[in-house]
Amino acid sequence: MPSTTVRLDAPLDMHLHLRDGEMLNNIAKESAQTFSGAVVMPNLVPPVSSKAEIVAYRERIMKAIGEESFIPYMTLFFKPEYDRVFLESLREDLTSIKLYPAGITTNSEGGVSGFDVEELRPTLEAMSDLNIPLCIHGETNGFVMDREAQFVPIYEKLATAFPKLKIIMEHITTKESVEALERFDNLYATITLHHLLITLDDVAGGMLQPHLFCKPIAKRPEDREALLNIALKAHPKVMFGSDSAPHPKHAKEACGCAAGVFTAPIALQVLTELFETHNSLDNLQAFISGNARQVYGITPLKKQVILEKKPFTVPADYKGVVPMYAGERLAYSIREVKHG
Repeated sequence: MPSTTVRLDAPLDMHLHLRDGEMLNNIAKESAQTFSGAVVMPNLVPPVSSKAEIVAYRERIMKAIGEESFIPYMTLFFKPEYDRVFLESLREDLTSIKLYPAGITTNSEGGVSGFDVEELRPTLEAMSDLNIPLCIHGETNGFVMDREAQFVPIYEKLATAFPKLKIIMEHITTKESVEALERFDNLYATITLHHLLITLDDVAGGMLQPHLFCKPIAKRPEDREALLNIALKAHPKVMFGSDSAPHPKHAKEACGCAAGVFTAPIALQVLTELFETHNSLDNLQAFISGNARQVYGITPLKKQVILEKKPFTVPADYKGVVPMYAGERLAYSIREVKHG
């Protein structure tokens, strides 16, 4: 019996960490080989917060990926002092602006400390008028399992105050975030691979699994089911965003374990198996690309990824970065990538 094949057109990763320096050079190709493009996060040290920094970071990414066909969709680190003139000057250079609550995740110390609508109004109204989406890491500083649910009222406040502003709830992990999508026309969301698969029990229910530790932390089974339900249906307001976040092995397997799950090299294979298992393969194309094109209004590079049902053993590491499912066998392999 011939192997099952699945063809994905122009896969997009709408939330990706490529880091910088040696790490960028080591791992950027793992996304560029199979994805047509990705929304690249700006939380470097220092964060990407000017036109010159956007241009320079894009150039470093393009150098790191070599001959691969890939568009880095650039983002700016949100600051409330951005004015309309500044945003107009770089509109052609960025895809979105990323807002981090101060200190909530990796390299976010310069983020927003409060969410006073009037303080944020000049920047957010300019973004709305210029059709620049706002991506938000939505967590408070409360109890770790409640942080995202506690942030939902802030999403609601912003969605109400700026009804024409596209607001992307990044890497959602809770049923409360899923429910919020239906209440506001201008709320959208990205969902990661790992949050479709794991709960907190997988991270810390037995021996601690550092390579599954991430922020937002994985939640309860009912939260995972809510995410699965909306992703498998490819609801038009949700998109795949890996939040693939590489850290060197020594930073993960240590006290003070760094937060992030590295999934870039295995995302398409595992998503294909997951959607097939749930009899939803017909919806994978929309989740992995179609919805993002509509939400962001982008036209990705032509690239077709052909997967086949042939076992693939995940390498133990990729140049010192341990991936999710390291050493395990996956049902699908990438057979070929076609360009143009």
